[in-house]
Amino acid sequence: MGMFQIMVTVTNPRDDARSFQEKFWVDTGALYTFVPEDRLEQIGIVPLRTRELILADGRHDRRRLGEAVLTIAELGESLTCPVVFAPPGSLYLLGATALENFGVQADPTTQQLKPIAALIGGFLGSA
Repeated sequence: MGMFQIMVTVTNPRDDARSFQEKFWVDTGALYTFVPEDRLEQIGIVPLRTRELILADGRHDRRRLGEAVLTIAELGESLTCPVVFAPPGSLYLLGATALENFGVQADPTTQQLKPIAALIGGFLGSA
């Protein structure tokens, strides 16, 4: 799948005066959103736990995980999403978890995020 970039604002959920804006690669192959740890630390985001991850090259890595408010201007929406504290100099990646939270899918042809209908509960949810 072709990747493309969108502008995302990352904000500290405990202090909305602390934020930064950056172009993120939309990466449906990544479960979580990756942000270089030095940028997260600059705005005071703290890790909440750690996760075992498998990187694109197959290596296993244990990384810290926190939460940030992500704002995607083209959607006009802000949501709190999990973010991985990636090594300094890493690419900014908007992962599948954030895309699902926002209720969108990546359209590589138009290089835009498109709304999707959210499935809630299946059989038991319809009772």
